[in-house]
Amino acid sequence: MQTRRLTKKEMRIFAVGQLGWSTLSGIITAWLVTFYLPTEDSVAAGAKFYVPTGLVIFGVLTVLGLITFICRIFDAVTDPWIASLSDRSRNPKGRRFPFMKRAAVPFALATVLVFFAPVEGISPVNIAWILVTLILFYLFMTMYCTPYNALISEFGKTQEDRMYISTSISLTFFFGTLIAYLPFVFAGMLRGAVGYVWSYRLCFIVLAVVALICMLVPVILLRETDFVAATPSDTDAFKSLTKTFKNKAFRTFTASDITYWVGLTLFQTGLPFFVTVSMGLNESFTMIFMGGMTILSACFYPFVSGLVAKHGKKKLVIVGFFGLAFAYLITALIGLIPVLTGLVPGILVVVISAFPMALLGIIPQAIVADIAEADAIVTGEKREGMFFAARTFAMKFGQSVAMLLFTSLAVIGAVQVETSNDLTASPLGLRIVAVVAVCFCSLGAILLMSYDEKHIMHTIEHKK
Repeated sequence: MQTRRLTKKEMRIFAVGQLGWSTLSGIITAWLVTFYLPTEDSVAAGAKFYVPTGLVIFGVLTVLGLITFICRIFDAVTDPWIASLSDRSRNPKGRRFPFMKRAAVPFALATVLVFFAPVEGISPVNIAWILVTLILFYLFMTMYCTPYNALISEFGKTQEDRMYISTSISLTFFFGTLIAYLPFVFAGMLRGAVGYVWSYRLCFIVLAVVALICMLVPVILLRETDFVAATPSDTDAFKSLTKTFKNKAFRTFTASDITYWVGLTLFQTGLPFFVTVSMGLNESFTMIFMGGMTILSACFYPFVSGLVAKHGKKKLVIVGFFGLAFAYLITALIGLIPVLTGLVPGILVVVISAFPMALLGIIPQAIVADIAEADAIVTGEKREGMFFAARTFAMKFGQSVAMLLFTSLAVIGAVQVETSNDLTASPLGLRIVAVVAVCFCSLGAILLMSYDEKHIMHTIEHKK
């Protein structure tokens, strides 16, 4: 069957799907800890406790941290399983879109249900509820994201197309993450009418509906088979995953990528606390800083493709890692240097992190697409789904490690009492979180230095 390249407009339509799923992912990343481990100020405003607080698991973990870790173990099974099903699919409508279409509604619903613990008060029922709904969230997230990401390689028929798609979806990813922070602004407006808990729940419902519409846009307006005529893989999930990780370049990239997601998630999860505690500002500044970071980062997007053409992907990603590490270092130094107080550190972090986030938002996806294409040339088997499933798992594993670290480190130095889990009581803990984020970003740069970009690009160019 004859296929064609996507137009720029069609690439932007495809990118809208990422706006949807990144909004849902952002809700969990930004709000799971904030909603279920409220501070004393939040409790005074009407927040409720639904799960036990403090470091009650072996004295080093919170209940919420353990739940997220269990969910990531579940992910370790579902990521390659869904990827294999997608790679092997013989659906006449395509290997990817049918999965995405089925996953969209339950994905959005599960995101909202996470915040609807049924018992008013601390209860084992609530623990079970959060665990089950989070498992469903990650299952349907995998069902949507893994096929979606595989299309980056399949839709990107040229390096130019691949960079344009990566740029577009990176932009929608950051705006989706920004949208997830909107409850910091609107929940306060609703609180007087519906109470603290429902002010956030209503915001989550609205955001989930918007996200659902976005996720359905590409599968409704585009037809996968117009652009892709891939031969389904005959390799089962375990063998396909094994083959994927036999690729040395991919192993190197994945190790580096995990450290990126740990560092990024530590910062995103801690941002509300850095703003209110470290900087001593109102929580509404969380949205202001996140918005400024996103908008300023977007200003650099048009220049990334040109920089990649001149310097290559590897060098720029390493620059991005070290740039992000420097921004996190500013956060760690808040209060230790006289000038780093109030708005100043927030502004510095926004300015310093914008360019690195543009680089790290766009280029890694294109690197995975390069590795998948080179592997297909060498092996004769197209397994884009499995490569991007492994990258999705790296993202979720990194986020899981970050959640465990944050919920454990942020309370160092805090005075824990049975009726409170005031994470903001420990500026020392937040400083440690920032230092750990610096270390992970720096480690990511060091690991990526051994990635053999020249060999991958030579393989692709030699085919042409």
